[in-house]
Amino acid sequence: MNRLLAPIMGLILLAGLGYAIYTSMNGQLALKAQTTVTGLIGSEKEAFFADPRVQQALLKQGLIVKVEKAGSRQIATAFDLKKYDFAFPAGQPAADKILQAVGKRPTYVPFFTPMVIASWQPIAKILEANGVVREKDGVYYWFDLDRYFAWTQQETRWKDLKDSAAYPVNKSVLIRTTDVRKSNSAAMYLALMSYIANGQRVVASREEMDAALPKLLPLFLRQGYTEYSSEGPFENYLSLGMGSSPLVMIYESQFIHEALKTPSGIRPNMALLYPEPGLFTRHVLVGLSENGARLGQVLSDDPELQKLATEHGFRTTDTAAFKAQTESRKLAVPADLVQIIDPPSYETLEGMIQAIEQQMK
Repeated sequence: MNRLLAPIMGLILLAGLGYAIYTSMNGQLALKAQTTVTGLIGSEKEAFFADPRVQQALLKQGLIVKVEKAGSRQIATAFDLKKYDFAFPAGQPAADKILQAVGKRPTYVPFFTPMVIASWQPIAKILEANGVVREKDGVYYWFDLDRYFAWTQQETRWKDLKDSAAYPVNKSVLIRTTDVRKSNSAAMYLALMSYIANGQRVVASREEMDAALPKLLPLFLRQGYTEYSSEGPFENYLSLGMGSSPLVMIYESQFIHEALKTPSGIRPNMALLYPEPGLFTRHVLVGLSENGARLGQVLSDDPELQKLATEHGFRTTDTAAFKAQTESRKLAVPADLVQIIDPPSYETLEGMIQAIEQQMK
């Protein structure tokens, strides 16, 4: 019996060894097939690329992605872009700034998000009593930028407002932003407020820019210290509370992503205000190499990655997926935003930012 079993056992061992070698070789070949892609991103996308599910989905496409975060407007000026495969800032103007530096390159917009104001229920009620905020369907708020802008020109303070007992402080009513010289979210705030300062028209000439700037400067100069990326003000909003951060300009995706977490830093007394008019931030990936361009294509086309983007609070062309994510946590957000404006041209926005920078020195 043993003589019969010996050859059989030998065959089994050989087969097992052959399978192990085959598996190992396949694994090595698969490893060799992976391409490492390195890029610069705005901080609002850091959690997306750190998500193991995103990394695994990219791995299926043969991509290992390594990222460094920076202020979106810093990417074009503070780094040697020749060392990177892609740049992925927030906002078309920031992408245009990069393209000015590197020349014509392929671009992709895998997802986008509107600019919103992170606030608090007591603050929203004060603003509602004073005609700047109105509630919609009992679930979310619209913020009247025109009326708010009038307050900024009058240097209105919170204690001056009607029914302000919940927040009777002597601070000016100001939306807090990032550093407009370095960060896209502040540049988008400037784009919105320049539209209001220009009589609800996109600033389109040097004359209009010069007329609007004196009204716009206080919105930034009176803030004091500002952070270089959108991560900072939002973290302060979550941790320091209403006293420090009554109104903060953020990306909608930041709030939604935090709300979708378990546990979440979003509390019942927090509120999301949608400015009217509003503005979308397009997250534009600039392919600096062939592999970087391939990443842009994969992020735009892969259904799994598109779904994961909605789980991080971003909007994609798949509106149903975004709606499913927000409804899963009973988040009340508008499915469609109608009163949306475009930012000024790259040259005009840069001109306004440079003028503000001169005053900050």
